[in-house]
Amino acid sequence: MTDEMPDWEKRFRAARVSLPEWAEDAPQRSLFASNATGTFELYAWDRDSGSQRKVTERANGTTDGVLSPDGEWIWWFDDKDGDEFGIWRRQPFAGHPEGHTGPDAPAVPGLDASYPAGLAIGRAGGPVVVGRSTDDDGSTIHVVGADGTPVEVYRHRQSAGVGDLSHDGTLIAVEHTEHGDAMHAALRVIRPDGTTVAELDDTAGGTEELGLEVLGFAPVTGDTRLLVGHQRRGRWEPMVWDVATGRQHDLLLDLPGDVSAEWYPDGSALLVVHGFEARSDLWRYDLGSGALERIATPRGTVSGATARPDGSVEYLWSSAAEPQAVRSTSGAVVLDPPGLRAPASVPVEDVWVEGPGGRIHALVQKPAGATGPLPTVFDIHGGPTWHDSDAFAAAPAAWVDHGYAVVRVNYRGSTGYGREWTDALKHRVGLIELEDVAAVREWAVASGLADPDRLVLTGGSWGGYLTLLGLGTQPDAWAVGIAAVPVADYVTAYHDEMEALKAMDRTLLGGTPEEVPERFAASSPLTYVDAVKAPVYVSAGVNDPRCPIRQVDNYVDRLRARDAVHEVYRYDAGHGSLVVNERIKQVGLELDFARAHLRP
Repeated sequence: MTDEMPDWEKRFRAARVSLPEWAEDAPQRSLFASNATGTFELYAWDRDSGSQRKVTERANGTTDGVLSPDGEWIWWFDDKDGDEFGIWRRQPFAGHPEGHTGPDAPAVPGLDASYPAGLAIGRAGGPVVVGRSTDDDGSTIHVVGADGTPVEVYRHRQSAGVGDLSHDGTLIAVEHTEHGDAMHAALRVIRPDGTTVAELDDTAGGTEELGLEVLGFAPVTGDTRLLVGHQRRGRWEPMVWDVATGRQHDLLLDLPGDVSAEWYPDGSALLVVHGFEARSDLWRYDLGSGALERIATPRGTVSGATARPDGSVEYLWSSAAEPQAVRSTSGAVVLDPPGLRAPASVPVEDVWVEGPGGRIHALVQKPAGATGPLPTVFDIHGGPTWHDSDAFAAAPAAWVDHGYAVVRVNYRGSTGYGREWTDALKHRVGLIELEDVAAVREWAVASGLADPDRLVLTGGSWGGYLTLLGLGTQPDAWAVGIAAVPVADYVTAYHDEMEALKAMDRTLLGGTPEEVPERFAASSPLTYVDAVKAPVYVSAGVNDPRCPIRQVDNYVDRLRARDAVHEVYRYDAGHGSLVVNERIKQVGLELDFARAHLRP
């Protein structure tokens, strides 16, 4: 039966794992997510014995989990069917004693359900810091002491969250957007009693919009150094900020593109993750000597990395052609999950196209040996502050298997090409991105790659939003549109979505729908729905807090009212599915819809 299964389906069913998280004080204990049973769940892994144990088992899967520093407890976030609104629960690393029945107990009984906004667990006897967000309260942070009672130490209407907790549990780093710019956070360091120790705000008093992010406290008791990401030179770079003295150590790494980092376990060096032009690699930076040494990794994308106590580095790697693998610089196999192996796909080709806002980077895949013009899928990434990379992805590979070329565009708004490129979409939201998509589409047709009569526009989340907006604002450009979990009616989406996304939309569009109605109208797919000519396929999770179902229904009702060709598929989950069979079903429906509505 496995041999008869098509390659595209094998890629979805293939065994996949996340990069294992390890306990700082018990590094032999790890936590990872896997689809081993057909649904992504959390697993505990004892490296000494080699034993692995499933921690969670829920109908819609679980991926949000944190391992306590002593390795004794696993915290996991329990929402309802993917709605992202819930509570933290916990269970012992070794599992419950024999005879235990019922679900895991709430980790913090005094806290009601909320959207998560960060979690930091202290060492034995130390505090636990819980970030929360609700529509009524905005953002709150609670500190849970030894008696288990949560005490509120922070509250604000704007978005905020827990960045990290110092090694000795005496300092809490908070990312906040009290200034109202949800794209560019400021930092505050507080004590567990809520008193302020230090502030860092790169937007204060300046004309530039510069963001900061918490990368982590030094992993040494009594050490007050905080690793921080900043944008002071037009891209993301790390620096070390001593929150006690105020001293800032700017690293000045001579690497193009965005740079992030995390601490080596002894605090003497940094593991640097460098991303440039849709690929990434690893470096070791010695804080004492300033020496920067490259860590050998294959060409492709490192989507996670961690330095182990023995000095080795474990990392999650893939390329568009080669499936994901957890590798180690020691040469050892880190995790070799049992189950089906993903068949390889084809490599990407890099294309640079001159666009209205500068050179646009696109990634192109096509069937081996195929010559154009080909039916071509423009697969638009979500975010919008994200980017497509040279990494393995089952959905684009499925299109290639079915004879399509696939083009992925890192439009303005994408990360990895500098701060100005990322921030360019503000106020003309959606329209800016689609100008770049149009420029790459013109190249694809003119180059002979794409058949202009067989162009599919598709994407999920923000990519689904751009799909619907593109079908309405560029109605003659696309033969078929396929939108997954999209924003379809921007005004209704704003009123129904989770609070953190409301803050982001206010930043992107310059206010609320009542304050800037013309901007919401210009950026809403619903405004242009009557101009849509192409057949439209929409899939949506009925519990989605990011792109809620009511606004999708509003758009579909308008299509139905004018007898436009369309199909809608609703499923019982949130912003996507963690269930392998459900994901295969969705991709199969998308392939069938394109086949039915494109000329042969």
